[in-house]
Amino acid sequence: MSATETQVVYEKQKFPPYAYTKTENRQPPMVNTDLPPLFDEPTTLKNFTKHVNWFQTILLTSTPLLAIYYASKTHLQTKTLYWTVLYYFATALGITAGYHRYWAHRSYECTKLTQIFLCLAGSGAFEGSIQWWSRGHRAHHRWTDSDKDPYAAPRGFFFSHMGWMLINRPKSRIGYADTADLRSDPLVQFQHRYYLYFATFMTFIFPALVAGFGWGDFKGGFVFAGLCRLVFVHHATFCVNSLAHYIGDTPYDDFHTPKNSWITAIVTCGEGYHNFHHEFPQDYRNAILWNQYDPTKWFIKALSYLGMTYDLITFPANEIQKGEVQMLEKQVDEIKRKLKFGKSLNDLPVYTLQKFQEIVANENKKWIVLDGMIYDVEKFNHPGGTKYLEFGIGRDMTKSFNGGVYNHSNAARNLLSSMRIGVIQGSEVHLMGTAVSQQAKANEYDASFEPIKKR
Repeated sequence: MSATETQVVYEKQKFPPYAYTKTENRQPPMVNTDLPPLFDEPTTLKNFTKHVNWFQTILLTSTPLLAIYYASKTHLQTKTLYWTVLYYFATALGITAGYHRYWAHRSYECTKLTQIFLCLAGSGAFEGSIQWWSRGHRAHHRWTDSDKDPYAAPRGFFFSHMGWMLINRPKSRIGYADTADLRSDPLVQFQHRYYLYFATFMTFIFPALVAGFGWGDFKGGFVFAGLCRLVFVHHATFCVNSLAHYIGDTPYDDFHTPKNSWITAIVTCGEGYHNFHHEFPQDYRNAILWNQYDPTKWFIKALSYLGMTYDLITFPANEIQKGEVQMLEKQVDEIKRKLKFGKSLNDLPVYTLQKFQEIVANENKKWIVLDGMIYDVEKFNHPGGTKYLEFGIGRDMTKSFNGGVYNHSNAARNLLSSMRIGVIQGSEVHLMGTAVSQQAKANEYDASFEPIKKR
């Protein structure tokens, strides 16, 4: 390590540019740990019935069975197929663009007409009212992966996918989330009050009426655009809570389970870049690159050109890149830990220049000095020939090494790190190493001194 390199290391340890965003002091997440039991009391044969959410259990178990049965007995017309696909995307966007990105996160503003469309489309997914859905999702973001997370991924794939909806957990166990804005929204409250009417009509009756009055296929509209589509919408959007926390990578932060995955994005109508979303939840985008699949983002953006959405929130690129850089640094640090860089400077013995020269002369050591550090080059086969090494034995060859004779490559400098055996007393690298050690000791003292800690 050269004096310049040491200076960089010293400055980074003394004044890290990201000191105000360091995450080392965060409390350990509840990921991959045992969470408390789901209920406040043990589940037995006598009390299990009160722990079951019977309405949602019947809905989520009966609809797939009914869809398979009636689909096998109903002819699928081409027009009905097109309508089913169209209505699938409409209701999926009602959840992703409406329930999720608009009401739960307020990532953009929209006209009243757009709100009505998103409300009706989201109702067609039969996933609860806007208020209920958004309240749970806000709690999920605030209490991610903990016992207060309504669909905590550490409890398992099935639980986060749909198991959490099949049970009645004590309300006190679900984390608090502020929904004052939703409680004061007339449309949200109207839909919440009459949710079952909204959901039943938009899920089953409306798609049947369109197919029936459009091309005379009432039954096909009910079975395929209603029942079968509902099952697909359910499990597609449920994957935002399950699959998006299990597969993919973590380019912005790996403290919690959310991950980025193009596979999940395809399944969930663009909600697959979940690691980004949990870091920047108010961004109306889920995918920020042009080649990443996010039809929800495209839909919101397209409506903005028509004046139906506006004030679209995006996080500054500088802030996004900070997270990326910190994760890259973490990956680099992990790689570096597996490499051998020679002895640490603090572990090297310190010699005076006179002592160094005496040892070389009296003990016939093949030592040279570069940037204040001593290297043993006895076993090194110099590519330029032995005379260069022989000339430098017992001398300070810093100027020659750094351009006087030849400006050596980075590979040469890295190789030398494995040959360093000492430091020259009073050299710049020695003084800097001492300063770093003193600073580290001072930091340890401050950390252990309670009055300083509480300032």
